Amino acid sequence: MARLGRCGVSVETGEFLAMLRRMLRAAGRRVAAADEVELADLAALRDDLDRVIADAVQGQRSHGRSWAMIGDGLGISKQAAQQRYGQRKTTQ
Repeated sequence: MARLGRCGVSVETGEFLAMLRRMLRAAGRRVAAADEVELADLAALRDDLDRVIADAVQGQRSHGRSWAMIGDGLGISKQAAQQRYGQRKTTQ
C-alpha cells in the first residue's frame, strides 16, 4: 500500500520497511563501536518493535483480517497469533 511521505512523495510500505531494516542494521554497526549506554538503547528497540507489531495486529483486526491471515503474515499459526495478540495487555 502506498502512502504519501512528508514531501508528498508516494512511498510503498514495502520500500519503507526495507529502509527501516537498513537503518536498523546501520544502527547495529554504529553501536558495535559505541559504549554500553548505546547498546542498552539499541536493545530497548526490541520492546518498541513488539509494541508496534501488536498495534499493527490490532489495526489489521479492525480492518477485518482473520487470525489465520495475521498468523500467516507473522509466520505463526492462527492460534498462536490469537493467543499472543488477542487480548491486549495495558502497559503504562
